[in-house]
Amino acid sequence: MASELKNLSVFDTSELPDVGHRRFAILVSEWNSDVTEALYQGAYDTLIQYGVKPDHIVRGNVPGSYELSLASLWFAQRDDIDAVIALGCVIQGETKHNDYINNAVAQGLTNVSLKTSKPVIFGVLTPNDQQQALDRAGGKHGNKGDEAAITAIKMLGLQKQVYSFQFK
Repeated sequence: MASELKNLSVFDTSELPDVGHRRFAILVSEWNSDVTEALYQGAYDTLIQYGVKPDHIVRGNVPGSYELSLASLWFAQRDDIDAVIALGCVIQGETKHNDYINNAVAQGLTNVSLKTSKPVIFGVLTPNDQQQALDRAGGKHGNKGDEAAITAIKMLGLQKQVYSFQFK
């Protein structure tokens, strides 16, 4: 569903796992910081709202969205991090640089998740213009940071389900 038809801050929370003991890294791109700071605040506030302790959240800043993959790997390799949330914003603009960056970041984050077997969440906005970015960073379409945090929580719940399943 296109995000213009969905509020990114509305989701089913009926079966969220207890994450009070879990630890999260939130990585934030400094490029388009007016947008990425709002994404960070949404992710942080959502984690706190659903039981994560403030001292169980570590923040890492990267220069741009392209650097999210390597930073995610560094944090995902830490034993004390259960999930990584990567936040960025690459605006289309007049060039195709966003096509290359977005593809590289999506593939890179997928690879980190597969390599570490930890949830690594793609919280990168890929809008056509600044207004679309703002609309998805706490504006009329909600906050992608909220959605990224809920996704991380749900994936940790699924991970627990998968690894605790026993044949009887």
